[in-house]
Amino acid sequence: MKSLVEKNTETYDLTGITILVAEDEQYNFIYLRELLSDYKANIIRAANGLHAIKLCEENQDIDVVLMDIRMPVMDGYESTKKIKEFRPELPIIAQTAFAMESDRKRALVEGCDDYISKPIRKNILVKKIYNIVNRNS
Repeated sequence: MKSLVEKNTETYDLTGITILVAEDEQYNFIYLRELLSDYKANIIRAANGLHAIKLCEENQDIDVVLMDIRMPVMDGYESTKKIKEFRPELPIIAQTAFAMESDRKRALVEGCDDYISKPIRKNILVKKIYNIVNRNS
């Protein structure tokens, strides 16, 4: 795992961190990529859950996954379970339009390490990524 350096309380350096964004909606992916563009992270995309699994198998450089829960082919919960079978240490942050406390709890029960609800706010997302990668380094 790569080490991250906190510049100050509002700015994080994600240089060298590889983030897999598992998101089927092109506009949502573009939005997330734009939110993270100032932080120097490597961003890759999986357009469905099955593709996310394949990328995690093939790319050991992935440091964190932003997993959309509702995707075609295979949903985010099933993808998370499969990824955790071969990479249990890989942090996965569920991203969903559902914002109820029960949704957060389900994401954690299903194997995700954290949860963020849409619409995603930049400061919350970056802090979650920073904290989860540091926790697992």
